[in-house]
Amino acid sequence: MNLSVALPLVGAALFALGIFGVLARRNVLAVLMSIELLYNAAMLNFVAFNRYRYPDAAWGQGVALFILAIAAAEAVVGLALVLVVYRRFNTVLAEKLDLLKG
Repeated sequence: MNLSVALPLVGAALFALGIFGVLARRNVLAVLMSIELLYNAAMLNFVAFNRYRYPDAAWGQGVALFILAIAAAEAVVGLALVLVVYRRFNTVLAEKLDLLKG
């Protein structure tokens, strides 16, 4: 199988696994890891489609580095929020968090 065909398929499979993880997980940390999986799938697809469409340009790799920086910032902020929520509610299960309920 050609690499330009296989990489988008792997990226689509990773994206589907990430969506499933976001929708099916109860633990907030697992949801954050699934969001990171979504970021990695997007990075892989940007690089693969850039290589397929413009083989001499490096725009896909540049966008991948930008997504990597955004994912690192999201991980830091997300883990800080999880730490604060755990200290307040003593749980990281998403359905137990009723902070916005009246």
